[in-house]
Amino acid sequence: MPYEVSAPRYSVSHGMVTSAFELPGYRIKQNLGIVRGIIVRSRNVFVNIGAVFQSMVGGNITAWTKLCEQTRSDAFDIMIQHATELGANAIIGARYDATEIAQGATEVLAYGTAVVVEPLEGAGIYTP
Repeated sequence: MPYEVSAPRYSVSHGMVTSAFELPGYRIKQNLGIVRGIIVRSRNVFVNIGAVFQSMVGGNITAWTKLCEQTRSDAFDIMIQHATELGANAIIGARYDATEIAQGATEVLAYGTAVVVEPLEGAGIYTP
């Protein structure tokens, strides 16, 4: 985690985050509002040099792919932590957005709606 928002305690499991606006087998009991996780990353000069050489050959530029994946993962974890602080046990409507804020520095935002859900009777589904 790039910085502490609060002591990590996850009541929202990764399996309870969806880009849909409902969770099959669950009823939304309470809407707690928008939650977000923001990361601003710059590219490492050594990663850039390796990526430039790899781009000449073609194909997937793995150094940048790993950087992007780690950045999205960090933003996602901060979003989950924010939802946990509000008392949520799920996030619906999850999305990512990215903006270049300076040359070589990009903001990645993970956001969604924190909710409290409860299983529907007889649904026999996963409960975190």
